[in-house]
Amino acid sequence: MSERSPFEVFDDTSCVLGEGALWHPEREQLYWFDILGRRLHTPGRHWAFEGMPSCAGWVDRDTLLVATNKALVTFDLETGRSEPVCDFDSENPVTRSNDGRADPHGGFYISTMGIDGEVSAGALYRYYRGELRQIRSGMTIPNAICFPPEGGFFHYSDTPTGMIMRQRTDKEGWPVGEAEVFVDCKRSGHNPDGAVIDAQGTLWSAQWGSGRVTGYDRGGREVAHHPCATAPQLTCPAFGGEDMKTMFVTSATAGLSEAEIANGPDSGRTFSTRADAPGQAEHKVIL
Repeated sequence: MSERSPFEVFDDTSCVLGEGALWHPEREQLYWFDILGRRLHTPGRHWAFEGMPSCAGWVDRDTLLVATNKALVTFDLETGRSEPVCDFDSENPVTRSNDGRADPHGGFYISTMGIDGEVSAGALYRYYRGELRQIRSGMTIPNAICFPPEGGFFHYSDTPTGMIMRQRTDKEGWPVGEAEVFVDCKRSGHNPDGAVIDAQGTLWSAQWGSGRVTGYDRGGREVAHHPCATAPQLTCPAFGGEDMKTMFVTSATAGLSEAEIANGPDSGRTFSTRADAPGQAEHKVIL
């Protein structure tokens, strides 16, 4: 396992809980959220939300599908207006949305968790062409939703378990069969947060508390990591840039003591580094 180029600050906007990094392939811009700050960011622009937005997929040049604690909504990047798509765990006051990503079929996988990290309060859902369906319940901090370039599987994690899972999907992208362990991060003492898979099939896992994004090959073997010395709580990686070889990652200050922030002075900021392989373009959501 080798150490690759370190992360440097890409944008110094400070987030309490940065998440949901998304490179919009048509606008060629990075977007990310501060869940607890209730804001959407891109360099030089910021939007406030009433609810807690956490992640998004792109619908067209001007429209995102955004998950909040109560609903899936479309968000117009030009006007700043939101329109409801469907309720999302709206009758449960305990939960909010967390991780999410569009899949190769135009669906959108999304997770929930307890606002205060309540054990087993969360779940995994998939929105596909007008239908929102729960696909797994009893989860605590669902994360790491991502898809290999050849399709046929999706990955996810429940962070406290330390396991990144893999499960087959059918011809419409719905999960089938039983999930299997892809990576056991507990053995190396790391906590898997958000993840993304590059165009060569390497899964890159942001590891909460470890200050690094770690790569695992198609067999689940650890092959490399990009360190971040100034922010221990990395949350969600994404690929972008002109050649799709820039890796971005969000971070958080939530839960850090004053001493920990002093040791990680860039905590909450968004970072970038150069990657060896390009990422996949983010899939388009079909409403």
